[in-house]
Amino acid sequence: MELDRLDARLLSVLQTNNRHNYEVLGELVGLSPTAVQRRVRRLREQGVIEADVSIVKPKMIGRPIAMLVLVSLERERADIVDRFKQSIRQTAEVMNGYYITGESDFVLIVTAQSMEDYEVFTRKFFYENPDIKGFKTMVIMDRVKVGFALPIDLTAF
Repeated sequence: MELDRLDARLLSVLQTNNRHNYEVLGELVGLSPTAVQRRVRRLREQGVIEADVSIVKPKMIGRPIAMLVLVSLERERADIVDRFKQSIRQTAEVMNGYYITGESDFVLIVTAQSMEDYEVFTRKFFYENPDIKGFKTMVIMDRVKVGFALPIDLTAF
């Protein structure tokens, strides 16, 4: 899909606040509300906009602990990698999962209610999985920046 300067401007605005109505979005990017509606629909249908979400403060819902977990698989075979990717997608405690290069195979961001809760999770998710060689946990002490906004160079469009 080819993006133009108006799409880029629209995406920049939507990344910071996707609750604006089409009229406000139109004023911000220089389009009519109807044109904005068509563009947003097209961006969603083409998969440029993956989701519209709210970022929830973990502490407020009883999940104040987050960990960054490096995971190494026993072997790096396609079936094992695919199986582990699927387990990541199906596990609510895993907020983000990335297949990476380097010493580890995956990095996960995992949330928990307490360290005891995380221990139960590790027993079920890691120790009971014969495809996992090992994992290293780093407890996140402070959420310094949270978000999904990508930098968009408006001069490139």
